[in-house]
Amino acid sequence: MVGRDGIAGLSHRTVAAEADVPLGSTTYHFATLEELMVAALRQANENFARVLAERLPEDDSGDLAADLARALGEWLGGERTGVELEYELYLAALRRPALRPVAAEWTEDAAALLARRTDPVTARALLALMDGICLQVLLTGGSYDEEYARVALARLIP
Repeated sequence: MVGRDGIAGLSHRTVAAEADVPLGSTTYHFATLEELMVAALRQANENFARVLAERLPEDDSGDLAADLARALGEWLGGERTGVELEYELYLAALRRPALRPVAAEWTEDAAALLARRTDPVTARALLALMDGICLQVLLTGGSYDEEYARVALARLIP
């Protein structure tokens, strides 16, 4: 729902209507909207982390830039509302402190995953570039160019 209507349209009532459950069900499980957004951001992070983990074998084999570009392609090629939800909630952390630890947790976990194949500084730079590529695709409504992503990511890898 947030992916479609944005955070501004979020309320217990709209979530209950979207889920086709009684209003009391949402307020029972999530006392505040902040709790609901934390759970949604955590789920979105877990979904992308799963894609990333599947595309990055633990051994040092393969082309890291190509693996990451494929992971981004899979993430952006699926249901874009999930990607939009993740970024909308991620950026909402600027104004909603309850979301910050979840956003930071995602960054730490993803950097640790990438650091298995490169150094920690490069891992964080790769994450920043991946975020930038995703945001550009989402904000322009353009299509994802996997080859461009691969080339750009490769420039950061020593």
